[in-house]
Amino acid sequence: MLRTILNRRQSEILNDEKAALESLQLVLAGFEVTPEDQKTLQKSLKQLDELFLLVVVGEFNSGKSAFINALLGERYLPEGVTPTTAQIYILHHGEASNREVEEDGLLTVTYPADFLREINLVDTPGTNAIIRRHEQLTQEFVPRSDLVIFVTSADRPFTESERAFMEKIREWGKKVIIVLNKIDLLEEKDVGEVVHFIRQNALALLGFTPEIFPVSARQALRAKQAGGRSERDEFWETSRFQAVETYILETLDQKSRIRLKLRNPLGVAERLVGSYLDLARNRLALLAEDMKAIDNIEGQLEIYQGDMQRDFRYRLADVEKVLLAMNKRGMVYFDETLRLARVLDLVNTQRIQGEFERQVVADAPYQIEAEVNDLIDWMVDRDMRQWHATLEYLERHRAKVYDQEEQVIGKVGGPFEYNRRELLDSVGRAAKDVVRTYDRESEARRLAQGTRDTVAGVALIEVGAVGLGAILLAAMHTALLDFTGVLAAGTLAIVGLLVIPAKRRRAKNDLHKKLEDLRQRLVAAMSDEFDRELARSLQRLREAVAPYTRFVRAEQQKLTRIEADLVEINATLGQIRTRIENP
Repeated sequence: MLRTILNRRQSEILNDEKAALESLQLVLAGFEVTPEDQKTLQKSLKQLDELFLLVVVGEFNSGKSAFINALLGERYLPEGVTPTTAQIYILHHGEASNREVEEDGLLTVTYPADFLREINLVDTPGTNAIIRRHEQLTQEFVPRSDLVIFVTSADRPFTESERAFMEKIREWGKKVIIVLNKIDLLEEKDVGEVVHFIRQNALALLGFTPEIFPVSARQALRAKQAGGRSERDEFWETSRFQAVETYILETLDQKSRIRLKLRNPLGVAERLVGSYLDLARNRLALLAEDMKAIDNIEGQLEIYQGDMQRDFRYRLADVEKVLLAMNKRGMVYFDETLRLARVLDLVNTQRIQGEFERQVVADAPYQIEAEVNDLIDWMVDRDMRQWHATLEYLERHRAKVYDQEEQVIGKVGGPFEYNRRELLDSVGRAAKDVVRTYDRESEARRLAQGTRDTVAGVALIEVGAVGLGAILLAAMHTALLDFTGVLAAGTLAIVGLLVIPAKRRRAKNDLHKKLEDLRQRLVAAMSDEFDRELARSLQRLREAVAPYTRFVRAEQQKLTRIEADLVEINATLGQIRTRIENP
């Protein structure tokens, strides 16, 4: 195990790195992490408890198995011109050779080779493996590796499948060396050209130039197995294997291997942090647009509410004008009627009442009915217009949302995109349903009945009064009773010069008071009904948007917390990297 060869400081770094990776694991668990990334992170954690892992990759027939045999000094692995590595071999040190199949396509092997005492080796199927399972397993081992040895054949350097696989290696930021195998197939002058070709391609694919070692693994193994010194020296020199072996065994000494060992899981974690931090910020940007849209809808509703309240006051003034005009006619009527010259007419209650209704009340009830009905139609129309405006705005935002989501960098899928779209669609569907099923006539009838009921209730009108006109007539009749009754009970002498002026003043005051009381009650009742209806309309709109609003706010809170956690973990990883690089 790795801990057995670590000093105290290295052990502390190892513990801190494991804690950071475990924290990252917890954070990503709440962030729709892909199964692949989750598995990679788990393997990186496991890697911290393993020995140095060296993974050999390349196309089949590039000589990967031959290269490993040359490193170990024995022909442990089968070689051939056909794909001989049908499984992934994990090579450990053991006192005796042993093989154990762990799962389909994965074989653990132990060999008594000194090279394996502090290093584990992985031999993979070719990058062009026919069986997709093998290719997948190969790609899964790359993130776990501490060093990737990329073997390419001198007769077919950097094939299409090798270039594609090299790009995957780049994604994980792994340390890579390239082994150009089978140089015994080339003329000496051609080796430099092939190396140059590989260097140019590697630079383009990786962004840097890795170490490149031209070798003949077959001749290196022959050298190690040769009986005579001269034969061994000849094969060893022509194999050019010394350089790569020295690099692995000496350049990558224990200290260097431990540094790589600690660095590689760190690189995986940093890549994941960067990827999911970008994703979190992209999503927060989308949600910021959503919040802006929600705020815009709320702003529109507040403007709508203010406009409706202002316009309602203007329209209500038209109703008040009818009552004011009636009051004016009443003043004129009493001046003309309550005179001494008409004293004999004044005792005729029915006549007086009829004239009052014709001259003062006139068509006021019908005018009020018409004004109220116009007001109701206006309210219904404005309500419908607001639903249409909200629906059109949502449709525009919905189209923008779908366009934005297509541009999200690093999108991993999951329920976020689905829930966001579905909730926004549900708001649109709710608005469409309201618009589609909106019955203008029934809404107007409902609102009119509510207004009449409210007016009748607060005006304390007798049972049986129907409609605003009837309510007004009933109210005026009650205002007239006192006046006509007193006249009928008096005598002509009393009604004379002393009574009529006083009665006229009192009648005017009573009429004015009754009309003012009726106006206040009518305005208050209609205002209350209007406020209730406006609140009802706004509530329906807000309820339609509410699920989406709750989702956006909840996601914002969650993602903001995740962003902060990832930033903190990234800072911790940076500190650990500094400690690794500066012993």
